[in-house]
Amino acid sequence: MDHLLELSDLKIHFHTEKGRVTAVDGISFNIEQGEILGVVGESGCGKSVTAQSILQLGENENVQYEGEINFKGKNILSIPQSKMQKIRGNDISMVFQDPMSSLNPVYTIGDQIVESVLLHQNVSRREAYNKAFEMLKSVGIPDPKKRLYEYPHQLSGGMKQRVLIAIALVCKPDLLIADEPTTALDVTIQAQILEIIIQMNRELDMGIMFITHDLGVVSEICTRVVVMYLGQVVEEASVNELFSQPLHPYTRGLMKSIPPIEGDRSQKLYTIKGTVPSLNDIPKGCRFASRCPYADKLCIEKMPELRKDQDNHRVRCWHYEEIQKKEREYEHTTFE
Repeated sequence: MDHLLELSDLKIHFHTEKGRVTAVDGISFNIEQGEILGVVGESGCGKSVTAQSILQLGENENVQYEGEINFKGKNILSIPQSKMQKIRGNDISMVFQDPMSSLNPVYTIGDQIVESVLLHQNVSRREAYNKAFEMLKSVGIPDPKKRLYEYPHQLSGGMKQRVLIAIALVCKPDLLIADEPTTALDVTIQAQILEIIIQMNRELDMGIMFITHDLGVVSEICTRVVVMYLGQVVEEASVNELFSQPLHPYTRGLMKSIPPIEGDRSQKLYTIKGTVPSLNDIPKGCRFASRCPYADKLCIEKMPELRKDQDNHRVRCWHYEEIQKKEREYEHTTFE
């Protein structure tokens, strides 16, 4: 049986003034119907570029794709743009991270939702407005009939994000890509937006690719997690497995960076040393080696493969078993 979405050895190259850079380098993962997959990592690791490649939003002469993006068993990288336009917004939709700049300021909210319906569905304008009204009601916008005729500047940031979700879901897509949809919002609004996404996931049984740097959000709504670093997948596991037993040193560093609820407030927060290398100067060995406390000569000289540990837990590290053993020994001596 085909996965809803399957990325197979996907590479994304950009041609720049300094030469060709590879922003995404051979990533593979899948999303099932009804599943929420979290994709996490620092800024610049390739999360958003991967998401945009699925919809081919960066399609121009400076972008080159390799590998496959299979949606419902069909490689959508090989289909013409005319067919891709029918998929985009109808079968696959996306919610962007900045609601302030994602809506057109000169069109009403209703017109922007209706445009998506009329583009993909054979319905009258009146039916399209009814669908827009119902969708605004579903995403929790008060007085939706009034909001249909308002402009983006008349809405708060949280309301705009709800409108973006309404636009993305009005055609009931099979796959929703949410690219850090709560980043620009305050904490209470974030919680409301996440609740809407979870509710829509249950009602429509759609797959969701949820891109974020917030591990707290991942633990709350996702079923599986893909951890990316400098254009590669470095770890993939179920949420429970990743939080109970992270294997890659980078994932361990991300976990340690989460502020504890209790404890000594005077202690400094843990930080991963160093910075992410430039795409113009990618290390030949492990890409995390320059920042890893466990790195040795092998790590610097040879890139590790993404290996399966157990229960579909995959990790890209030469020494993850030794690191795991050392960490257990440390914890055992600490708590005795």
